[in-house]
Amino acid sequence: MSHVYEERAKMIAAGELQSFVPFGREHCRNHPNAVNLQLRQLQPASELWSSDGAAGLVGSLQEVTLQERQKEHWQLRKGTAHAEVEYEEELYVAGNMVIWSRGSKNQASYVYKAFTVDSPVQQALWCHFTVPQSKKDAKDVVEQTVCIVQSTCVNVHSMSGKDFISPLPFQVSTLWSTKFGLLLERKNIPSDGHMSPSREPLPTMFSMLHPLDEIAPVVCKSAGLFEPRLQYVSDRAMRVVFTCLEPSIMMTYDTQQCTHTVWALRRVSPEEQTTVLKCPEQPGAVHTPVAAHSLLGSHLRNVTRLDLPASPLHCHALHNQSRIPTSPGLHSRVHSPSISNMAALSRAHSPGIAAPSFSGAQRFNMSFHTPSPRGHSILASPNSTLNETAPMPEMEPILPDLCIEQLWTETSATSREKGCQASKVFITSDLCENRYLCFLVESHQQLRCIKFLESNETSQLIFASGTVIGAKDAVPLEGIHGMLVLEASGSLVLYTGVTRVSKVFVPGLLSPTFSVQNHKSPLNTLLENVSTPARATVQHISRLDEVGMPSPVLEVRSLMQHHESSWLEDSPFQQAVPLVQTLRDAVGNRVTLELSTGSMLRITIPEVATSELVRRCLRAIRFILPKDTAMKVLVKWYNSYNAPGGPSMHLEWNLFVTCLMTMMGYNTERLTWTHNLHFEVPLSPVIAPKKARPAETGSDEDWGYLRCSDYHWQVSMRPAVAVQGLEVVSPPAGVEKHESALGLDSSALLFPHIPVLFYVLHLLYEDLKLDELQRSGARGLVGLLQQLAKDLQLDEYIDLYWRDYPSFIKTFKEACVIDQDQMELMTWPVFLNGEAPCVFGWLSRCLRGQNVPPFPYLPDICERTKLLVLSYAMYVVGDEDAISTNVSKYLSKLSAGQKKNFSESFLSRQNCVKAGPSSSCLAEKLVLWLTSAGFTLKDLETVPFGVALPIRDAIYQCREHPSSDWSEDVCALIGRQDLTKQAHKVTLANRKSTVGLNVMLEPPITTEADEEEDGMTDLDTDVMGLIWSQDLRVQEVRRLLQSSRPVRVNVTHLPEVSDHEYIEEKENKLLQLCQRTMALPVGRGLFTLFSYHPVPTEPLPVPKLNLTGRAPPRNTMVDLNSGNIDVPPNMTSWPSFHNGVAAGLKIAPASQVESAWIAYNKPKSADLANEYAGFLMALGLNGHLTKLATLNIHDYLTKGHEMTSIGLLLGVSAAKLGTMDMSITRLLSIHIPALLPPTSTELDVPHSVQVAAVVGIGLVYQGTGHRHNAEVLLAEIGRPPGPEMEYCTDRESYSLAAGLALGMVCLGHGSNLIGMTDLNVPEQLYQYMVGGHRRTHAGINREKHKSPSYQIKEGDTINVDVTCPGATLALAMIYLKTNNRSIADWLKAPDTMFLLDFIKPEFLLLRTLARCLIMWDEIFPSTEWVKSNVPQIIQENIRNQEQTAVSEDLNLETLVQAHDYIIAGGCLAVGFRFAGSANSDAFECLYTFARNFMQCLTTSTVTTGPYNLQTCLSMVLLAISMVMSGSGDLKVLQLCRYLHKRTFGEMNYGFHMAHHMALGLLFLGGGRYTLSTSNTAIAALLCALYPHFPAHSTDNRYHLQALRHLAVLAAEPRLLVPVDVDTIKPCYALLDVTYKETQWYDETTVELMAPTMLPELHLLKQIKVKGPRYWELNIDLSKGTQHLQSILSRDGVLYVKLRAGQLPYKDDPHGWKSLLAPNLNNRSPEAHTFKPEAISTFTSDAALVSFAEYFCRASENMKHKPETVALLSAILYECVTQENPEMLPTHISIDQAVRTLERADLFETFSIWQMKLVLEVCESRVLQQRIRDAHGRGLLITSEFLPVMKSAADRALDCWICENSQVLQAYLRGEPINNESDVNMLACFLVYHSIPSLRNIVTSDLEGCSCFPELLLKSSQLGVPVRALLRLSPLLLQNHVSGVQTDLF
Repeated sequence: MSHVYEERAKMIAAGELQSFVPFGREHCRNHPNAVNLQLRQLQPASELWSSDGAAGLVGSLQEVTLQERQKEHWQLRKGTAHAEVEYEEELYVAGNMVIWSRGSKNQASYVYKAFTVDSPVQQALWCHFTVPQSKKDAKDVVEQTVCIVQSTCVNVHSMSGKDFISPLPFQVSTLWSTKFGLLLERKNIPSDGHMSPSREPLPTMFSMLHPLDEIAPVVCKSAGLFEPRLQYVSDRAMRVVFTCLEPSIMMTYDTQQCTHTVWALRRVSPEEQTTVLKCPEQPGAVHTPVAAHSLLGSHLRNVTRLDLPASPLHCHALHNQSRIPTSPGLHSRVHSPSISNMAALSRAHSPGIAAPSFSGAQRFNMSFHTPSPRGHSILASPNSTLNETAPMPEMEPILPDLCIEQLWTETSATSREKGCQASKVFITSDLCENRYLCFLVESHQQLRCIKFLESNETSQLIFASGTVIGAKDAVPLEGIHGMLVLEASGSLVLYTGVTRVSKVFVPGLLSPTFSVQNHKSPLNTLLENVSTPARATVQHISRLDEVGMPSPVLEVRSLMQHHESSWLEDSPFQQAVPLVQTLRDAVGNRVTLELSTGSMLRITIPEVATSELVRRCLRAIRFILPKDTAMKVLVKWYNSYNAPGGPSMHLEWNLFVTCLMTMMGYNTERLTWTHNLHFEVPLSPVIAPKKARPAETGSDEDWGYLRCSDYHWQVSMRPAVAVQGLEVVSPPAGVEKHESALGLDSSALLFPHIPVLFYVLHLLYEDLKLDELQRSGARGLVGLLQQLAKDLQLDEYIDLYWRDYPSFIKTFKEACVIDQDQMELMTWPVFLNGEAPCVFGWLSRCLRGQNVPPFPYLPDICERTKLLVLSYAMYVVGDEDAISTNVSKYLSKLSAGQKKNFSESFLSRQNCVKAGPSSSCLAEKLVLWLTSAGFTLKDLETVPFGVALPIRDAIYQCREHPSSDWSEDVCALIGRQDLTKQAHKVTLANRKSTVGLNVMLEPPITTEADEEEDGMTDLDTDVMGLIWSQDLRVQEVRRLLQSSRPVRVNVTHLPEVSDHEYIEEKENKLLQLCQRTMALPVGRGLFTLFSYHPVPTEPLPVPKLNLTGRAPPRNTMVDLNSGNIDVPPNMTSWPSFHNGVAAGLKIAPASQVESAWIAYNKPKSADLANEYAGFLMALGLNGHLTKLATLNIHDYLTKGHEMTSIGLLLGVSAAKLGTMDMSITRLLSIHIPALLPPTSTELDVPHSVQVAAVVGIGLVYQGTGHRHNAEVLLAEIGRPPGPEMEYCTDRESYSLAAGLALGMVCLGHGSNLIGMTDLNVPEQLYQYMVGGHRRTHAGINREKHKSPSYQIKEGDTINVDVTCPGATLALAMIYLKTNNRSIADWLKAPDTMFLLDFIKPEFLLLRTLARCLIMWDEIFPSTEWVKSNVPQIIQENIRNQEQTAVSEDLNLETLVQAHDYIIAGGCLAVGFRFAGSANSDAFECLYTFARNFMQCLTTSTVTTGPYNLQTCLSMVLLAISMVMSGSGDLKVLQLCRYLHKRTFGEMNYGFHMAHHMALGLLFLGGGRYTLSTSNTAIAALLCALYPHFPAHSTDNRYHLQALRHLAVLAAEPRLLVPVDVDTIKPCYALLDVTYKETQWYDETTVELMAPTMLPELHLLKQIKVKGPRYWELNIDLSKGTQHLQSILSRDGVLYVKLRAGQLPYKDDPHGWKSLLAPNLNNRSPEAHTFKPEAISTFTSDAALVSFAEYFCRASENMKHKPETVALLSAILYECVTQENPEMLPTHISIDQAVRTLERADLFETFSIWQMKLVLEVCESRVLQQRIRDAHGRGLLITSEFLPVMKSAADRALDCWICENSQVLQAYLRGEPINNESDVNMLACFLVYHSIPSLRNIVTSDLEGCSCFPELLLKSSQLGVPVRALLRLSPLLLQNHVSGVQTDLF
């Protein structure tokens, strides 16, 4: 057979020929640009001139010749996007176009991107730029870009969509892509050559690390005589010929020396930067070429970058260099110190254009100065570009970024001829991981290969020996670690590294040497028969995984250059056959051949191996053998495998075995089993192409092949199944006779290595057994191993293989004799002497608790072994450090050529995967570690069922009690999809939930048309349907809050009223109702808060404010504009503002809103401007206004529209809350005269805009304690009306705004106001509050405050009516929650009648509220506490007013009013304290007062006055809705509805606004939001709920209406919505919410039914989803609330997973319908009568439902109908009810194993091994104990199933041993056993009972024991279980004891 090998080794066949045309060429033909050019050429010049005014085009078009437009070039690379599909990318350049396309072998190419630029493209290349991140731990982002080089600039387009234009300051010859960015090579301009010798040479090489970075020169570090010297790369003779990303190296060619040099490219170290910048002291040094003198001092001044996007200054400097005649290179960074920081910023943000400074171009091209003594340039000329008065600055040079360091230089001896520059350079690696740098010198037809390797200590490259190969062309083939070389003779040769593999045969191309050999056959006939080889279709794109290779340096002797004269010169067929001229575009293992005809062919060079098994064997062989040997083996295999017409897929293994054994010295023809291994071997390459066509019809040989096959032997061994009439094919009878003749050839290549190879293949075999998918491979491998073990006389191994595959191994009869001398030639590794490693045996010992030796493994080849061994060590043995520090206890790593003792550990520490955070239990650790090792559920399914059981158990434990912060992968592994989904960031709104769940929620009456316009359609009905499932309260709220439909005006027509009067009466009634309609939007904004995600292509729908009415019975229109009654002017301006806010507040903060969309919503008509103003404010409140461009903000403010300014200023400030943003501060200051300098011109700013700006200052500086603003605001509270009355109107609202703003700036600071003690803030505020003498104003605005007003007489005292509210609230906010009693006492209500008379009752409400907010912790939710705020005098007199006459000096009305307002203030305080808590005590208390006020309103004897009562009632109502906010409480809703209907009497616009705000707060955000009690929230609520509501819709006197919307800032999402992970629908789930301990209550746990509002998070300790219906889930808040906050902010979606057999609460509220309810104990008969139909209620898993359908129903023709069906049903029922459906396959496998054992037709013992491991897991004391302690439950397989199976297996084996004890005896004596089934059963018996191998039994002399105790002692040392011993003892002891004991059986 060997001669066939030799013949074939000469040639391999290339596959998959395709003709190749660059895809871009076709695309360019259809590109409009090309057409334009042709059309324009046809036009006469004059027309062209006029047609598009492109003056320059005419000239350029005349220059474009046809040839020039044909210039094209392209490059290919491997696709980089995603790993699963391999594809190629092509970058094609022609003219002005660059086409980037993608395509693969099985998919057509398509254009990915096409670019067209203005001038011809000089070059296009791919490049990676790294963007450094500001955060320390963040990894740098790599931007993948394509760079297009034009003559003046580089266009950079990144894949993330950013575009940059980087101008080039000089002419560039080539750009190179490197690891760090772009490398630019400067063009040599001839004029440079005439410089005087004293002038410095200019740098020639520059780098650009990012398109926005400056171009910096590159420094070079080359070896000097004494020390390495550092200088700029300024050598004009140096040309770059190659750069590489990994390793980061580059190669240059010196045109003068004619040598190549390799450099390492790296970043410059700071020391090197300083070295380069040091300048020489004496001018004389300039001439020495070594000096790295002041090069930079001169012409390399810093380029200023203009970072504005699309800068208008786009590099004019490039075109007009004559502008600045003097000091060209000296423009410096003087004028812009911050530019570099901006650059860093802009790199992260907008793409921009980096333009050099105006002198940038020259400074790279000429240098005019002489170095000064200090080395810095002095500005020489008087008309310098800098400011004359500026001091002489020191110029800042450009710092170099990159440095190149010399690694290797070609010895100059090789060739001194000119023109031997490398035309092609690449890096290739050989099959043994050696790497070579190869460069092709075309002029010499040489390929020079230099081997290099990475040194260990430093990360430097060491270049070793070089080799020269004769070649015309060469390309690397990365995919197969080779290179394709085109020899001078024209033949293609494949090399791996510098080892020649074989020639490559391309069908259809004549290989010259091939044809010469066969001169006898005429050429033309030969070519006709050529067809593609049979294997062409089989090639996969996968590649051999080359990892874990040790690399000793392998010297390869230089091959002689082949100067073969081409045979074609005298060949008559020269024109007939095209020749290969060049090779190009190698990607993976595909390469393009360019033929002499000009056409191109793309071919594929075949893989090293396609079958996974062969590939792994090759890796193991390569790992263990010395490199040169491994290389020979691989080359030999490659040739025999890829010969033309080589074997097909399923025969690859057979070929491999034959090939390997031949190399070991076997004669495979003589060995029967290898002789019968069938593969197609073509006899010679000439016949190969013919044979390649498979025959269509079958032949007798096929039948013969089938009968010789391995499978046929297996089948024919089963007598029951054997086909009748076929005689059993057995090995030929004559084998035994010449057994002696079978020997090994000891001169064979691999003969000395047989033992080592045997061992690594054995370890691979053990690893294959651990993977269900690879087990067939183990079966193939065992034949080879068995043969080797026999010949090496390793009995333990033979025994092991025999036990694994008893019937298969028995067929191997032959052994080859290896005599002693030959044995000594072999290298015997130490590890062969130990016990035969068996992975199942090792795991079994672990489970039995015995000591285990470390298990050997091959790193990177047997990863599965490593994973499972360590998992067992950790989980079963219980060693927590098994995966970190103790790895060597359990694993011993094999290393190549290892001859040391086996017990040493060869495991380096860093190889172990570090476990995550220390988790309490082993199960958690195991699962976290497995995930970190990349183990997934798919992998788990391939682990054999017995081995996987402990891992499954650990997973099951973690599934029960997961941690909420595990990663997505961990959650996927433990099978908690709910947690996996949670780890994905998804909101409910992103997937619009399907409505239709809640039919009852659909509005009963409204039609579609009305639906759209009321502005409340976007609420999530699913969730609201769960929260309020019993009634239609949401519909009712929508009815109350809609303002888009006409109201019903119902006036009875009395007979005495005339028609005209009746119409007037109707219109007056409508006017009354409109007061209510206009107030509705404020409430609607709160109700629909953050519920909508806008579509960026559509404007926001704003419902219209409808102020018309309909009068029954005829539904006639009633309109206010008829002119019958007086309607106030501007009545609707503020209501439409509120309407705009309400519409804008619908937009959720998470939506995508862009500046353009905001501007796009701007209405066309002016009458909608107010609405748009409100919309802008709303966008600020939800944080989107920050995206509005500054330009647009400026634009809106200059229009001078009052409302727009108010909305914009408040919106921007709210969006920048507490940031102290300077730009916004400037914006606001323009509108506040007090913040402007005293000399500034007075701007005419409308009063309400000033108010808004003042509040804006408070918001932007909230909580900062900013001194200057606090001082100004403090003065502004008491701002006088001014001499010209400029501040006289609405002074109250301005003063209030200043007070609120001051409070916000110093929010909660209390007495800790830093640096403000001299301002006396509290005293000043107290004075504003109670009155007194006005102080003189210090500070900038005193002039304005000096002269008194000419109309208002205030005198020198403070006008308390104006200043009191602002001062009171400012005090409340500054001392908020500080419990400062002294300040609080200032705010007490006066307790004498005299003082009470001096204070407005309204102010008492404010004082009470302020006092309570300061004494925050004393607020108590009870009526007694509220009443305790009322002073004694009031309480007594009111109580006694009936009995005693009131004395004259007491004014009863004053007392009653004071009482009511103070009560209202106390109620409001309770509302603030318990906002959003839904506290029942607070609710009861407030509800009582609300009812009291309601009664007072309805009774007639009212002393307070209806207005005051109504105010108090409104405040109490607001307080209740604050407490119950978001809860939608029914009682509060009834109160609101009652007040909604009251439209008569004192009910004005303001009260309606209050009531509907209360309604909005009650249903805040559709029940998703509630109020917070943080300081920010309280400040916002104080602004919004100020207790003085406007009297009519234009009233802003006391309080600016726009501030009512600030309540939004207090809203926070706290609704937790459980979402079923299977249906993705919201559902109910029980939660346990645990509160932390506080001073008022101990730690308590409350049970809530979610969806529910959570309390404030800082009060909580943990939240837990309770069983039994859903899987438990724990969110621990003691570690931090971020996790829960992120859940709540994403719509509060908490994914939950329904447990098996449970129904959701909606379908089964009481849990009576669950299938688990009736049969509580498993033993009830229901378990057996389990109906498969019921399965769907248990689980939604399609696989399980189908299983029930097909396996648990009896069909007609089943053999064992009832039992099987019953068993499968029971198994299914148990798996599903026990919540581990993944155990179903395990149960079934166990059942199958036992059945086959009972039938005694097992042919391999694999399933018995697994069965045994399952039993051992369940009997493992350690595991059982641990699990019981933890959870009080057993292991996964719980019920009676396992004992039943175990007894069945025991019984089957015991019956067999009873009848066949002689078989066991024969085995123990080493006699042969003939009966087939006995052999199999014996192997099963030995495996099942863990009986040690024969050698161990013999050596420990078990047979020699005389009594059972002795036997027990000896066997326990061997680890034989007692159970097995009881069965063995009769046989072992029968020599000594009479046969009495046989009764034991």
